[in-house]
Amino acid sequence: MQTSSKTPSFSAFGPIITALLLSSVLGWSQPAQAARIKEVASVQGVRNNALTGYGLVVGLDGTGDQTTQSPYTGQSLSAMLQQFGVTLPPGVTIQPKNVAAVMVTAQLPAFAQPGQQIDITVASIGNSKSLRGGTLISTPLRGADGQVYAMAQGNLIIAGAGAAAGGSKVQVNHLSAGRIPAGALVERSVATPLQNSDFIQLDLNSIDFTTARAVARAINKAKGAGVAQALDGRVVRVRAPMDADERVNFMADMENLSFELSEPAARIIINARTGSVVINQAVTLAACAVAHGSLSVTISSTPVISQPNALSGGQTVVSEKTDIAIKQEPGNLIQLPAGAKLADVVKALNSLGATPQDLLAILQAMKSSGALNAELEVI
Repeated sequence: MQTSSKTPSFSAFGPIITALLLSSVLGWSQPAQAARIKEVASVQGVRNNALTGYGLVVGLDGTGDQTTQSPYTGQSLSAMLQQFGVTLPPGVTIQPKNVAAVMVTAQLPAFAQPGQQIDITVASIGNSKSLRGGTLISTPLRGADGQVYAMAQGNLIIAGAGAAAGGSKVQVNHLSAGRIPAGALVERSVATPLQNSDFIQLDLNSIDFTTARAVARAINKAKGAGVAQALDGRVVRVRAPMDADERVNFMADMENLSFELSEPAARIIINARTGSVVINQAVTLAACAVAHGSLSVTISSTPVISQPNALSGGQTVVSEKTDIAIKQEPGNLIQLPAGAKLADVVKALNSLGATPQDLLAILQAMKSSGALNAELEVI
């Protein structure tokens, strides 16, 4: 067994560094960016609603649930058959191999009306091996209030394939979940409070007082002073016409208004599980010196067999010989110049020759020393 603190070479981090550098050269060097209101904010109340349902998928080629381990599949099938007038004799337990219990999920869009079709996702909740080739039986989809808002049914599309024989198995992609495009019909609409007040509320995607002020100023410039008011760093209240047609026209014009985005707060996002590091254009670096080395620990185990002499009556004994080696590579002290642009920061970090995993520790140490002007967020 070997354990080592070394990670793959720095070349694995090259594409990320290159992408960040190109972004800086092509667009991030500008002090501000133009954006439309529809890209940074949404109208309160105009949103999707999650729908969920429980159903059965039939027509599988022997890859359905094993009812001994998933008894609810057999119970659900019996209940469905009773609705069609088929009653099983007492004590009879059905064990089909072509039926699977599934959960059905969908998103009911805002303003959806009865009769419209929406896409659905079907996922197995039992021990079915594959849903490929199956058909979803009519399944009611309910909202958070328990009411039925859509009915789902149709043939599944599974983006995968698999085969098994003689203890060997080959599988491409995932076989226990799939989609049915336009697989549900909307049965009930959800009221949207768009016409219930003199005001509409814009909710920014992220909290930023500068963006809220810029959105309010853009609306007031186009629609007149006092129409929009920024209430805080997230909410902008807008006075809109009460007539339905005029309000729609007003919102269509408003959401396409453009304004200049301010520079975001300096932030570095670190994914500790994958080693990914994302740096935005506001990050700056003060002059500092960094020394970084790597430590590797290698543990090797070799079997040693002790064989007794003939007719000695002894037994063969197997033991292990373990060797442990520790190697620490020296790290040179590297002086990093101050950088006020993303390209300078990337160039300085790239000169360290560190791997992505090592870079996580280096950035945290630079932040603690005060040389890195950015907020570190670990996800």
